[in-house]
Amino acid sequence: MANEATHHPLVAINAHLLAGEASYRSAGIAVYILNLLRHLSADRDALDYRVLLGQQGRVPDDVTLPVTQSRMTTRHPVLRVLWEQARLPGLLQHLRADLLHATAFVGPWRAPCPQVITVHDLSFLRHPEFFRQGNRRYLGMMTGIACRRAAAVIAVSQFTASEVTALLGVPAERVHVVYHGIDPRYRPLPQDVIAQFRADKGLPERFILHMGTLEPRKNLLHLIRAFARLRDPESYLVLAGGCGWFYAALFAEVERLGLEDRVLFPGFVPADEQILWYNSARAFAYPSLYEGFGLPVLEALACGVPTVTSATTSLPEVAGNAALTVPPDDEDALVAALQRLLDDAALRETLRHSGLARAAQFTWEATAEQTVQIYQQMIASRRAR
Repeated sequence: MANEATHHPLVAINAHLLAGEASYRSAGIAVYILNLLRHLSADRDALDYRVLLGQQGRVPDDVTLPVTQSRMTTRHPVLRVLWEQARLPGLLQHLRADLLHATAFVGPWRAPCPQVITVHDLSFLRHPEFFRQGNRRYLGMMTGIACRRAAAVIAVSQFTASEVTALLGVPAERVHVVYHGIDPRYRPLPQDVIAQFRADKGLPERFILHMGTLEPRKNLLHLIRAFARLRDPESYLVLAGGCGWFYAALFAEVERLGLEDRVLFPGFVPADEQILWYNSARAFAYPSLYEGFGLPVLEALACGVPTVTSATTSLPEVAGNAALTVPPDDEDALVAALQRLLDDAALRETLRHSGLARAAQFTWEATAEQTVQIYQQMIASRRAR
């Protein structure tokens, strides 16, 4: 066993959400898992790691941690739950793991070692109407149980930490805030590169971008209706992202408003192409109703894109003073903010500079360092008993 050979404690990391396919599941949580694994790979002096993957799971070449791959597929949520609750405990016992990091809400009911649980948001409790019934029930029941029994909970923002305490009853001293980071490749690009990308994709010169899974929580009906009211017939709206759930209403609303030629749905955008979409946009809009962190806002800021987002949940915490913020239910305020971003060159330049400075405060190196500190604290605490 790796921990017997080196005498380092072994941390098992559940990475079964890295399903390997290009879809909305590659967004958000998968970005977090991949970047955590990348930066844990760079510093392995005090701990050993074992990455747990499903049958179709893949990690890039720069993740050099040992991998244990399940022989069963866990792409479907039901099968993933079955593996998580029935097979994972035995695997942890076999590996003689000292700690399990459950990277997405839930760990096994019975585990032979302490668990650290990462909670990304509690939208399934605050807005259950936005979720499929099965997913909502499982997360709603099991997240609270897992977090209350965990040695530690990682929350991705101060807002999410407060939600974990208020909604799940986890004592505040067991909840640790660890922010997401931003990949250095999200940066301003040269104008000739941007112009070539626009030409290759047939994109207009002036468009407002939204990047994220098409799902009700993102408040995209609100964004479409605000866009329809802009005094700018030359502008376009691009809703980039994979189709999640309950998204058919978006296409129906675009058709109802007669915006089929000006609202574009390019679908899922691969990670290596996202930076080009951000850089090509005149403005970025993210009027979400509820976010545990809101990674696309940080990505847009890092690319120097003038941004408007919601003045609620974690989004002001991430954006700081580097973006315009509006109440998520105030259509007039969103219309006014979008119009300013399209028309006010001085404002765009100010937000560009403040966005770059704000994004520089978030790094995946810091995410990994703080996470390792939590691992070490939990392992030391267990051994001291």
